Amino acid sequence: MKKQLLPFFLAFFCLTTLLFGQKITIDRNNPERKEWFSDLGFGMLITWSIDVQLGAMISDNLAVSSKAYQDFYFTELPKTFNPKHFAPDEWASLASLAGAKYVVITAKHHNGFCMWDTQTSDFNIINSGYGKDMLKAIIDAFRKKGIAIGISFSPDDYFVMYRQGYPPSRESDESESTRNSALWEINKKQLRELLTNYGKIDILSIEENSDWANPLVANYAWDLDPNLIITHSGMETTAQSLPEKILESPWEARYTMGYDWQYGSEDKYKETGTILNLLIETRAKGGNFLLNIGPDASGEIPEEQESRLREIGLWNMANNEAISTVKPWKTCNEQDIWFTTSKDEKVIYAFVKAPYWKWMEEKAFFIRSIKGSTNTQVSVLSQNDLMMEYQVHRSPKPVFSLNEDGIFVNVIKAQRMNKSLDYPLVIKFEGIAYREEIRK
Repeated sequence: MKKQLLPFFLAFFCLTTLLFGQKITIDRNNPERKEWFSDLGFGMLITWSIDVQLGAMISDNLAVSSKAYQDFYFTELPKTFNPKHFAPDEWASLASLAGAKYVVITAKHHNGFCMWDTQTSDFNIINSGYGKDMLKAIIDAFRKKGIAIGISFSPDDYFVMYRQGYPPSRESDESESTRNSALWEINKKQLRELLTNYGKIDILSIEENSDWANPLVANYAWDLDPNLIITHSGMETTAQSLPEKILESPWEARYTMGYDWQYGSEDKYKETGTILNLLIETRAKGGNFLLNIGPDASGEIPEEQESRLREIGLWNMANNEAISTVKPWKTCNEQDIWFTTSKDEKVIYAFVKAPYWKWMEEKAFFIRSIKGSTNTQVSVLSQNDLMMEYQVHRSPKPVFSLNEDGIFVNVIKAQRMNKSLDYPLVIKFEGIAYREEIRK
């Protein structure tokens, strides 16, 4: 009797979840792989598909489109997609320079266009003006740089719906793998190709619209590779927002440099200091920061995006110690000072968001959550303690004092990164403990 009732309860659970908007998630991420993923800290998302030629928001321009629009999109648009300046080795070098430890590549967005040599659909990169396996070229380039490989895959597929005679939508019954058996068979074959034909894939992001169907896709992917990390649909993943407090790791925050995910000529970009502050806050709250780039129609990373990646790389070169292989501290921040700690909690990193802090200027800070001792040491990442440029008889070594309420520290901004005034400084504390009595 119990066995007979089980399918009924499962169906009821799925139905009520759908009706009341609750999110069903499953987590078969291997605990060791979770820790590996959390240690990476910073990654790059590449959002790119054939409609970049039109300057369109990726895939979304197909929704509620006319039959004539769809005919052109699916039959003519691939013919002109031939990015003549596509250079994945340059992308990978730039990602490595910026300090990205992993990449997530758009293999298929919900328009259905496959960026790889698939046997499941003729709407793919081989039948485009480019004519070669673009996904393989990107994976090979990033793998050579030692960057972990991730793939973004959408089970929602407008091209399949187009072939079946349904209007493109992510809301209709026909868009669901659980309700469209032909779509699900194609998705399974595509996942098998992606997870078996390109060497070890470290990370999968399932870009699915309906949360309640996630277990179908995620379980199939984990059955193919139990050591696969699934981010979106497998763990907490935010887009363009951060939680208010520390979350249990791992989780991931995704941000664009501007407003759009795919390249648009009118996009307005965040300043590098703003991006770094988002990276810091994400890490202080236990998450990974995935920064999106959008190559243009020619295959180049636009100058505005490239310059920010290089500036992030400059800051990361000095401060990556406080970003990778760390975890949240007991408190994530005191106002505009944010914290991470080493895995053994012997070192605390304090990120000071201090806009308009001038070069060679001294500032004083008081941190209540730190309890010092006779073994306490304080330094600034990337700065020496011996001399200052043009003031060789002056030491930039931080000066600190302890009292029963916390620690005072005086810090000189001695290293010149560039002319920007809003880059965070990282103060390193050793031989300290958490002041338990301030916990609320």
